[in-house]
Amino acid sequence: MHQEFDLLTKNIEEIIPHNTLKVKLESGQALRVKLGADPTKPDLHLGHIVVLNKLKEFQQNGHNVIFLIGDFTAKIGDPSGRSKMRPVLSDREIKANVKTWLKQVGRVLDVKKCEIRHNSEWFSQMSFEDLLKIASQVSLSNVIERDDFKKRIKEGRHLAVSEILYPIMQGYDSVMLKADVEIGGQDQKLNMLMGRDLQGAYGQTRQDVITLPLLSGTDGKKMSKSSGNYIGLNDSASNAFGKLMSVSDQLIKEYLLLVSNFSKREVEDLQAKLKSGANPKNIKEQMAHRIVSIYWGEEEADKARSEFDRIFSKKETPERVGRVKFASREISLLDAMTRTGLAKSKSDAKRLIKQSAVRIDGKVVDDEFSTINLETDRVMQVGKRRFIKLGR
Repeated sequence: MHQEFDLLTKNIEEIIPHNTLKVKLESGQALRVKLGADPTKPDLHLGHIVVLNKLKEFQQNGHNVIFLIGDFTAKIGDPSGRSKMRPVLSDREIKANVKTWLKQVGRVLDVKKCEIRHNSEWFSQMSFEDLLKIASQVSLSNVIERDDFKKRIKEGRHLAVSEILYPIMQGYDSVMLKADVEIGGQDQKLNMLMGRDLQGAYGQTRQDVITLPLLSGTDGKKMSKSSGNYIGLNDSASNAFGKLMSVSDQLIKEYLLLVSNFSKREVEDLQAKLKSGANPKNIKEQMAHRIVSIYWGEEEADKARSEFDRIFSKKETPERVGRVKFASREISLLDAMTRTGLAKSKSDAKRLIKQSAVRIDGKVVDDEFSTINLETDRVMQVGKRRFIKLGR
């Protein structure tokens, strides 16, 4: 058994209520520990790793861990912290996203020892009468007192009734699963407390709630799929390594603590080196290599580090570059960028050209009206990490 001390302290923001969970752990009983996530995108990201690692600690201590896939609640989308309603996903999109999840979860948890559930198991079988019975257990004033809801109401923004139902549905998941503990990011606190309230209303023992810190994304804001600032577990090892190297120096400590497996002493040593004037790039490289090693494999991490060094230190082209063929001997720069997907549109391409972010065979191209001769293969680079080979 691992130390229970880590379960109650490591990377934890808050435990509600603290004393009852400690008593449960000291009793030696195997607890039912729940973590839920909505498949709104096909990939999980490093922000999910923070909570998955805590779930792993419980699994390693002999507890029964439940990974709940919110395939039904994904149709609404978690409104926590949002200023507008999420786009509605189709059943087809949700199913496609779910397909990739278990493989990604398996990089952290022993999936064979997990209880994998989907909340469509109960919600898809419910009648409107069933939903009314659940909703009758909850005070509307408690739900709309949430800061994110109050702000939208005050600003006159659209707040759908379905979004008000979301925390109730997440809370009811805990009733159906008879969860003893629920784990989630700090932004999930009110949703998880709803689980406690509903369990009490249904005569169950109220779950304990553990909140964990939110990992910052590559732009310094909360890492999220909707913001596009995330490092996805479906990213290539090379892309993940590059993104990790791009985070600001101020985030090094956060990433070391939350998503690497460096020991507390190792983290303190690396921080001491930073304070004593060590080059942050070198510390960040150690961090990136360790994180990629854990979730992509050591061999892939070694290749990613070599690739990063090739591109950024030696200013060379990556070893593996996709190739796009064109029928003509010449193509306009704007067409090449949009047809290869290196720019979303011609206006996006023009913006990138103005920012000197476009290179052909290593040379910056600043003329949006220029053309590319394709008699021989040419390498187009957009930004620091995106390359494509153009040819006929």
